[in-house]
Amino acid sequence: MPGIPDEYFERSDSVPITKEEVRAIIVSKARLKDGDHILDVGCGSGSITVEAAIRAAGNGLVTAIDRDGEAVALTERNLERFGVREYAGVVRGDALDVLGGTGDGGSGADGSPHAPPYDAIIIGGTGGDTAEIVERCSRMLGPGGRIVISTILIETLHAVLGIIGRMPFEDVDITQVTISKSRKTSTGTMMLARNPVTIISATRAVTTA
Repeated sequence: MPGIPDEYFERSDSVPITKEEVRAIIVSKARLKDGDHILDVGCGSGSITVEAAIRAAGNGLVTAIDRDGEAVALTERNLERFGVREYAGVVRGDALDVLGGTGDGGSGADGSPHAPPYDAIIIGGTGGDTAEIVERCSRMLGPGGRIVISTILIETLHAVLGIIGRMPFEDVDITQVTISKSRKTSTGTMMLARNPVTIISATRAVTTA
């Protein structure tokens, strides 16, 4: 089941990690299965990459992309930690450059992403290029494939929905989650809310002749 506890991953204060409860929803929305070819854009600490690799293990493959060298190294170490290194390739570079074939390469079999189409694409930390990345990724998704985008900013949500509306997607779903976690105090236990995360998911339409 998705939702590996955060403390099981190697982490760094300077590299973000998708928290386990949000990650569980993202992985569930992606509907990953054995044999899938999966693209993880903005992999950060690699928590989603690991969960995806576990589900794709066998005939599947995950390609993870991040522009930050520390994030790439951390993702590789977490893949090793969970014993799924052979099911994932990690590529360092700006997502738009990598997806356009001009990235710096990485640790995949040939230093490049798996050739599309993909069965699932998960898009997370991408800086200010999320909408453009979504548009490019949507063209790399196979018919019936799933795309899942997580965002915090309202402006990014608006831009992403505009792109999704112009592409051949169906079953579009928007889910916003606010997770509260317990913390012990001197007098008892209190709940602290984290920032809301909005998750957009959709299926690429299967066209018929």
